[in-house]
Amino acid sequence: MPLTPVEWPLRLVPRRSPSLIRAATISVAAMAAAIGSRGAILGWDYALGLSVTYFPAFIIATLYAGQRWGWATLAFALLAGLIFPNALPAGLSGPAVAIMFGLSGAVTVLVAAALRGVLVRLGEAQIELDASEARLQLAQDAGDVGLWSWDLVTGEGRWSPTLYKNLGLSPDSPARMGELLKAVHPDDREALRLSNLEAVRVGRMNPTEYRVIWPDGQVRWLLTRGEMFRDDQGRVVRAMGVNIDITERRLAFERVRESEARFRALADSAPVLLWVSKTDGKREFVNQAYVDYLGVSYDEAINFDWRQRLHEEDLPRILKEQVAGEASRAAFTLEARYRRVDGEWRWIRSISQPRYGPTQEFIGFIGIGFDVTGAKQAEADLMRINDLLAERIEAALAERDAVEAQLRHAQRLEAVGQLTGGVAHDFNNLLTVIIGALDLMQRHPEDAARRERMVEAAQNAARRGERLTQQLLAFSRRQALKPEAVQIDRLVAESEPLLRRAAGETAVLTVSPGAGEAVAMIDPSQFEAALMNLVVNARDAVDQGGAIRIETAPCELAEGEAPEIAAGAYVSVTVRDTGVGMTPDIVGRVFEPFFTTKEVGKGTGLGLSQVYGFARQSGGGVAIDTAPGQGAAVRLYLPRVRAQAETATEADPAPRAAVAGVSPGGPALTILLVEDDPEVADMVTAMLVEIGHHVVRAGGTTAALDLLRGGQAADLMITDLVMPGLKSGVDLAHEAVALRPGLPVILSSGYTAEAMNSADGAPWPLLRKPYSADVLAAAIRRTMGRNSETIS
Repeated sequence: MPLTPVEWPLRLVPRRSPSLIRAATISVAAMAAAIGSRGAILGWDYALGLSVTYFPAFIIATLYAGQRWGWATLAFALLAGLIFPNALPAGLSGPAVAIMFGLSGAVTVLVAAALRGVLVRLGEAQIELDASEARLQLAQDAGDVGLWSWDLVTGEGRWSPTLYKNLGLSPDSPARMGELLKAVHPDDREALRLSNLEAVRVGRMNPTEYRVIWPDGQVRWLLTRGEMFRDDQGRVVRAMGVNIDITERRLAFERVRESEARFRALADSAPVLLWVSKTDGKREFVNQAYVDYLGVSYDEAINFDWRQRLHEEDLPRILKEQVAGEASRAAFTLEARYRRVDGEWRWIRSISQPRYGPTQEFIGFIGIGFDVTGAKQAEADLMRINDLLAERIEAALAERDAVEAQLRHAQRLEAVGQLTGGVAHDFNNLLTVIIGALDLMQRHPEDAARRERMVEAAQNAARRGERLTQQLLAFSRRQALKPEAVQIDRLVAESEPLLRRAAGETAVLTVSPGAGEAVAMIDPSQFEAALMNLVVNARDAVDQGGAIRIETAPCELAEGEAPEIAAGAYVSVTVRDTGVGMTPDIVGRVFEPFFTTKEVGKGTGLGLSQVYGFARQSGGGVAIDTAPGQGAAVRLYLPRVRAQAETATEADPAPRAAVAGVSPGGPALTILLVEDDPEVADMVTAMLVEIGHHVVRAGGTTAALDLLRGGQAADLMITDLVMPGLKSGVDLAHEAVALRPGLPVILSSGYTAEAMNSADGAPWPLLRKPYSADVLAAAIRRTMGRNSETIS
């Protein structure tokens, strides 16, 4: 923009003194211009003469460079005039001219210096004014405050940039009332026009709120405040004021008003008494239920004294509790009887909560009261019938016990049905093999090779039946375990060849021992059976070329880390596979007896049941990590102990005696065999005779005791645990040892129920049925060996 005549001197005079070089340059240039103009007009012989042509140079030097440079140029002009006196005008002497020139020049320099000071201060004031205006504009923009003024005589106005922005108008728009009214919302336009006319008429402008519509369609709320000014005759000639954008405040107000309206609507629709009190306890809001309860007007309800409606028996207590509750400025509850407008006494329970202002200062309480008369009546009724309920509880408990007994009986019947249906198929298969093998041996007794194959097939089928029975007993926890302190890694290593045969060629089996010297207290044979079941399941789950991995590791379980497993030290044995995995619903049922996902005839559903039963009986548990298509990992947790693992294993069965009648590894013994099952007794007798012993048989405890009392010789007694009559095999052993001190005893059983409880504490070894002649011979050797050590 071009500079105004007033702004030129301000730009010419610098506010700070220029540098020495720049000051000297300007001063020399001014003097050179003066000398040059004089020489060009009068001739160069008179160029250095004393003349008024130097005065502009004095002024320029003083204004730009300062007073000292004005004196310097004056001194230079005087010196040049004295040096060249012939340059003076004719008829004037040099000293007189120099004196007049010096005085005039001095006055010029002083006036120019004073003018420079004024201009410098004026420039600084202008800068400060510009900065002030900038700050004012910034404040206007920040607060959305626009300034305006109206000349009521001419109708002209002046608007600040912020006012244009608030109105949504272009800064080029004329500041006229017509332009303003165009921007105003049509619904507010007439009201604003009338308000302005009223302000002119009375000479006072009231704050006015109105809406404007911006070009983009956005509606904004504005607040206008102003003052009216009069001339000497008292006429209103000018108006000035501000215009503030209050859209956010207005919207916030509307939201608050809407919220209050919602609160009032909700409060009035609530069937309970609601109120808001101030710090002095007086109400400032009550709902309609509150008003209806009292039966007075709203204003009367606000100031109502509830002591008029309190029951006289409750009044002292309530007054005391209310004073304490309000003084605590914390939540408190009151409960008393109040008389309703219809005269009925009702129990009211009130709960008061403290409320706080925007700066967290306490501003009173908000309370709710609800009628608990029905609850009070019910409480009284409950106390009255409590005695009647107590009398009926015994009958109800007795009835419940009877129903539970019936339920347990039904569950047992259902379990028997499941057992029959689930196991019959497998046992029929095993019996088919055994009966078929015996039939073929009977048909061809002379064919030794065929007989050998059939004997092996029958034995294998019998062993499968034994494993199936053990699985059933392990699941029902009726199978007695013989826990030993064993190293898990050693036991897995011993089982590895058998496990690899079970995995077959379908999957690649990897054993990764990591438990080190960790020892667990478990039954080794049951552990091997459980591990075999897990590997077989994994084999059936993987495709050709899949992988099975057995891992062991010591671990510590925290409380709640594994479901149904107590916290403590364990050895974990994990069998992982890359098979099809299981869905959550299948995982929830895998430990159920007879549950299987295999085809009919491919599985009994007892494998994982045996694993679960073994783990729980051992004091541990089982966890499964699986997902469809992501394989499965079944993890056994077996309790870890500090004891050293037993290094001695069960002695290998001694080889059969080459000659019948000679006991392998020892002399022939006279053995008292007590067995109530004739077929089993015949078979055991045959085994004992086969390994070279003499056998005396008794069919029960009474017959056995009669033989001993009658003087029957016996080097060892083998008795079944479960016997007919009132006495068990353990009872027989105690009485036999009492009759024959030092008599060796071997207990034997194929099913262990209550009798096993007494066998747990018995000092005699237990031989599980079924067993072979080799296992029987080994048991006899160990028993007789221990007995001889005791005697010695």
